[in-house]
Amino acid sequence: MATIQCDIVSAEGSIFSGAAEMVIATGEMGDLGVSAGHSPLLTGLKPGPVRVLANDDEVVFYVSGGFLEVQPNVVTVLADTAARGDDLDEAAAIEAQQRAEQAMANQSAELDYTRAAAELAAAVAQLRTIQQIKKKLG
Repeated sequence: MATIQCDIVSAEGSIFSGAAEMVIATGEMGDLGVSAGHSPLLTGLKPGPVRVLANDDEVVFYVSGGFLEVQPNVVTVLADTAARGDDLDEAAAIEAQQRAEQAMANQSAELDYTRAAAELAAAVAQLRTIQQIKKKLG
């Protein structure tokens, strides 16, 4: 299968650079798969996993959102925050999810609803990334 150059970068620096047969990400309008020969494209990304498939292997990354750009020979993921899926802490993500849910449910507390909702979305996206890694490993 033909390959395309894939670069995943965040504000902290480059997370991944290499050849990929397919890159799958969660776009604003749903999941999106990009392979060699894909039409040029720029789309927003939702928090969640980015899967890079190459040589019968799959590497999963977590992005907090950002943009995916497709050019003739390269796909670039520009993320605010990105991490290798293996580096995610499942217990911390569950704890963050519970904290955000409690903050949103506590109507009497002073809270920034938008911030709590964003923290909840990030925690759920991290957990979804972890689940995809576990599913891949069997």
